[in-house]
Amino acid sequence: MSEERTIEELERDTRTKRIIDIRSRDRFARGAYPGAENIPLEEFDPAGIAAGPAAPVYLMCEVGRQSEDAADRLEDLGCEAYSVSGGYVSYLRREMEAMASDETRAEERRKRAERSIIKTYRKELWGPFTKALQVYRLIEEGDRIAVCISGGKDSMLMAKLFQELLAHGKRNFEAVFLVMNPGYNDLNYRAVTENAKLLGVPIQTFRTEIFDIVAAQDKSPCYLCARMRRGYLYSKARDLGCNKIALGHHFDDVIETILMGMLYGGQVQTMMPKLHSKNFPGMELIRPLYLIREADIIRWRNYNDLHFIQCACRLTESCASCGGTGQGSKRAEIKRLIARLKEDNPQVESSIFRSVENVSLDTVIAYKQDGVKHHFLDSYRDGRPFAL
Repeated sequence: MSEERTIEELERDTRTKRIIDIRSRDRFARGAYPGAENIPLEEFDPAGIAAGPAAPVYLMCEVGRQSEDAADRLEDLGCEAYSVSGGYVSYLRREMEAMASDETRAEERRKRAERSIIKTYRKELWGPFTKALQVYRLIEEGDRIAVCISGGKDSMLMAKLFQELLAHGKRNFEAVFLVMNPGYNDLNYRAVTENAKLLGVPIQTFRTEIFDIVAAQDKSPCYLCARMRRGYLYSKARDLGCNKIALGHHFDDVIETILMGMLYGGQVQTMMPKLHSKNFPGMELIRPLYLIREADIIRWRNYNDLHFIQCACRLTESCASCGGTGQGSKRAEIKRLIARLKEDNPQVESSIFRSVENVSLDTVIAYKQDGVKHHFLDSYRDGRPFAL
């Protein structure tokens, strides 16, 4: 059996060593221990690693479970290997504690994060944000907007963008920064609140029991969870006098949704930049990050050394769609497909995005409008154009 080592023991080991993170590439990209290399578990080759240069190997997964087995496999091949106790989560917990204990450093980091939005990443973040507001008319005079924060990188950036807008741009609206706790574990909830404190976001929180309810469902728990979360957000926002909720979906979410609809749903549809609520009259949903690329959000996060929660679902260990131990979600498959297509055509993402802006109804077999299906044969014999 291999030994476990803590983060502190890893750092006290001054020898040349390898730190291997065996989580998925997606989770590694969202945050990782400095200096770690990523070899996802499904690509982990103990023999190849053991045959490499003689050096101790420290293995890290999400919470220190899968890394134990991987370390044992290396030990069996004569390699000095250790599983990092608590995994990446233990490192994340330590970083949060350090941030909370150093108020001066926290203030400097907050200012740096804010400056980087306006200065360093103005073209990548601030520009697309304000463009989306204008092009899609997302904010109107007198709006009171509930900026909904899940605790991930996207919604936290959205909150900061709204703060910068209020500080340096529009002042014809109000914003409420709303955090719903659907049943996070203590670490994830603390991560949300401490990141909000670090970034100077004055959040209002409320609790629901969504995770408890969803955990009892055998079929489509993620779909039910998403629907329930949105309903609770609408309801709370309305109680706070808001007429809109803002969600942190970005450009990549949009193009992935388009392809998912085509390849898995047999339909052409998109994630709209704004829409009216069907169940809460007078309420709207807006997506201010609509034109911002996920890669640029990741760059902003890494530039500021921020550590946000990734997936707070209690089912993460077994739920593939949340990045767990399964083969991955359909959205993850679409991400990989787009990455492969981009190798041959660097403009493929923009082409997918524009495709739903350039629909020619004269050249489609059928379409739906307000729930009513229209077919090209309805008007073909009369010689009338299909588009009504």
